[in-house]
Amino acid sequence: MNPVILIPSRMAATRLPGKPLAEIHGAPMIVHVWRRAMEAAIGPVLVATDSPEVAQAIRAVGGEVAMTRGDHPSGTDRIAEALTAWDPEGRYDTVVNVQGDLPTIAPAAIRASLGPLADPDVHAATLVAEIHREEERTAPSVVKMVGSEIAPGRFRCLYFTRATAPTGPGPLWHHIGLYAWRRGPMLRMVALPPSPLEVREKLEQLRALEAGMRMDAVVVDDVPLGVDTPEDLERAREMLRGRA
Repeated sequence: MNPVILIPSRMAATRLPGKPLAEIHGAPMIVHVWRRAMEAAIGPVLVATDSPEVAQAIRAVGGEVAMTRGDHPSGTDRIAEALTAWDPEGRYDTVVNVQGDLPTIAPAAIRASLGPLADPDVHAATLVAEIHREEERTAPSVVKMVGSEIAPGRFRCLYFTRATAPTGPGPLWHHIGLYAWRRGPMLRMVALPPSPLEVREKLEQLRALEAGMRMDAVVVDDVPLGVDTPEDLERAREMLRGRA
């Protein structure tokens, strides 16, 4: 594998306007995400954005930026444009999509996402963590992965849902929205129209499953904090206080 990390970032967040530039201990949030990706040390890191302000913040710390259109419906569409413009020769065959609102993501978790791609039958990989808080079992905001365990700490993903699933005794798995893609399947996925279950659940990864692609999941210890609200931002500041 020859991986590259791409971080999609846009300013148009409704619950936290200007989210990528939200200050966390003297640096914009997008810079913290970029630093975690750099610490993973698996390949080059590229921030894909339509915002000159985000680009300026990343370039100020020595990072690379790919400017994209502003009308992309998803982060995967944005990084697909960035990748084809930045690497038209196709030198990088593996793409790790790290969401731009995960400033607390562990570099080890980013590296772990590459593991399933050692199997040539796997098109994409993602991360999950066991749900321990009762309120998260029923919260629609917590996406659950339903899958078959194929090895300790590894699943073949069968479905993703906002419902409480599967039923019956046993653990539930919180899906973490970080993906490692083979380049070809990723570009094929973004070329497809939204699938029926994707539209119904509002979960983009279901498009890949409905198209017959195989996605595996790796278990990690903790769910990184996704920053969507001012309250989340305060939590991120507290969690990253030791890095200030």
